[in-house]
Amino acid sequence: MKIILYKDVPNLGEEGDIKIVADGYARNYLIPRKMAVKYSKATETELAQKQKAIAKRKEEKAKAAADIKTRIEALEMEIAVAAGDKGKLFGSVTSSAIADYLASQGIEVERKRIELPEGGIKITGTHTVKIKLYGGEEALMKVNVLALGDKSEEKESAPEDTKAKEKKEAEKEPAEADSGSKDEVSE
Repeated sequence: MKIILYKDVPNLGEEGDIKIVADGYARNYLIPRKMAVKYSKATETELAQKQKAIAKRKEEKAKAAADIKTRIEALEMEIAVAAGDKGKLFGSVTSSAIADYLASQGIEVERKRIELPEGGIKITGTHTVKIKLYGGEEALMKVNVLALGDKSEEKESAPEDTKAKEKKEAEKEPAEADSGSKDEVSE
């Protein structure tokens, strides 16, 4: 059946495209969900009238994809995962983890659009992940995978700094306590 798409349909086409699909797919899925209409001379003239608006929406999507690309490429994800002595992970970093990280940064990307190198990230180190965007646009993001022990060593150095601050504050408190006791005696 020949149809005209009214909405973008993954793995089929974009709004305004004329496609030939299986009859059942059109009748049972696309047409009832108002994603497409059956092709006819009347729908073709209606499409011609809407072409300007469709072109404008496509241009906006392309600009949004370019903005998202620059935002993604500016990011560098760092994740700590349990790993063995030789850097082999006890699991893998998945596209879901990357999608969650991007969502925390305010960037919504479907996990299906995230391509991991060679079936997944299974060793520590720096990896490059490809993210497919609208209109063939692709963004590359660096993912630094650390073993859990590596990240804990960084955290262990931070408490030493806080311990030093606590000692200084403790030294200041007795001096303040002494000055307070002199006030009480003079009364």
